[in-house]
Amino acid sequence: MSGGGAPGSAAREIDAARGRVREAGGEALLARLEHLDAVRAAPAPRPGPSPRPPDRGATADYDVVIAGGGLSLLLAPLLASAGLRVAVLDRARIGAAHREWNAGTAEVAALSASGIFTRDEIERLVIARYVEGLCRWHGGGTYPVRGVLDHAIDAGGLLAAARARAEALGVTLLDGHALLGYAEGPDAVALAVAEAQPGAAPRALSARLLVDARGAASPYATADLLCPTVGGVLAGLSEGDGERRIRPDVGEILATTEDVEEGRQHLWEAFPGRPGETTVYLFYYARSGDVGPGALLSLYARFFRLLSRYKEGDARLVRPTFGFIPGWSRLSAAPRAPGRRVRLVGDAAARHSPLTFCGFGANVRELAATAADLARAVREPGARHTSATARDAPVHSGTGALAALMAKPAGGARAGEMNALLDTAFAVLHAMGNDAYAALLRDEMQPADFVRFLRETAARRPEVYREVVSALPLRAIGRWGAGLARELYRAR
Repeated sequence: MSGGGAPGSAAREIDAARGRVREAGGEALLARLEHLDAVRAAPAPRPGPSPRPPDRGATADYDVVIAGGGLSLLLAPLLASAGLRVAVLDRARIGAAHREWNAGTAEVAALSASGIFTRDEIERLVIARYVEGLCRWHGGGTYPVRGVLDHAIDAGGLLAAARARAEALGVTLLDGHALLGYAEGPDAVALAVAEAQPGAAPRALSARLLVDARGAASPYATADLLCPTVGGVLAGLSEGDGERRIRPDVGEILATTEDVEEGRQHLWEAFPGRPGETTVYLFYYARSGDVGPGALLSLYARFFRLLSRYKEGDARLVRPTFGFIPGWSRLSAAPRAPGRRVRLVGDAAARHSPLTFCGFGANVRELAATAADLARAVREPGARHTSATARDAPVHSGTGALAALMAKPAGGARAGEMNALLDTAFAVLHAMGNDAYAALLRDEMQPADFVRFLRETAARRPEVYREVVSALPLRAIGRWGAGLARELYRAR
């Protein structure tokens, strides 16, 4: 729960938050939020009823079925352009955005290079550009950086355009359908799907490859970290100079306004978009097992109650944005789907940065390569593969442990230590220069620079060793060190 006084007061705050989401986003979006919250009641894999496996030599209805119609919808036109028969299904309307996205120059270029959109089309989807971004810590300093998440993308427009491209290429779109279960045969996978409403009768489909793009709702999204995130596109925030005002040409990448409260270090983000609008998020890092049902609505209650602590103005919610973003620390087993005819993509695979959670950037940078991997898996199902397509940046071997540390902050008399550590770490990054600072936030920092960053942070704050040891078991610390050593060796 988000707190805020007596249990009755907290319940009223949650009801009020539910009403504000419904008013701004409609019943369908609220239903999506409540579905995500309910999934946390059973975080272990929950495969549904399985159909009969297809016999050897069975003809599949489709080459690829993508379960999940969010960002991974971008894969559909690429696969269809490669001559594959493609279907996409989603519990809600395919291509409906319930997040906003920011990107850097490389991601914007990758969108046009993919061939789905022209450069001019992508330029029209960029609704704001920033001269710099900021990271600011409660009780500490403000650290500007250039070249990170400095383009605001029209998420709704991007997905609407991707849907139109998919339809034009003959992709089958199954709005309002959920994947209930599947069964692999020698040459195809059988799928049981049904309309996403109580009592709907299952329907059978088959494909040569199933792509699981259901994000945190996938039963195979078993990453050990989770980032509950809520917020929305807001109008009415005050503009101007000062920490509690919005500058239209500056993105706030990370900011805190208090120390650890209720066992969590809450963080804010603010990304200006169209004139007069800003996308604001509130989130925290957690271990997956510590996030229970109702976490998003509870966080929304906190968001509305404490927004004025972050930014001034008469805020009005224009469009809600929310989600659970899985993060894999690299200190445990990676999410993996069973079988050779299933692939995990996007948040379900959790191959993006566990520290910055820049899933949009990671997925877009890898878009063409992911589509090529999936096409290859259709044509060469017996080839050696992993069950997730995204490649892992070398720096993730180091940043995962930092994310795990964020997920278990000290409370009580030590509640301020997380902000103090963050302030020290970002002071070091800023002192290392913009190239190194931006590279870490973009998942591009080289292992040698990351080790230098750790060494200089520890020199300024020697107690960091105690903080790491108290938050991570010795086995995890050993894996962290081994991962860093491996990447350093590869980089020689």
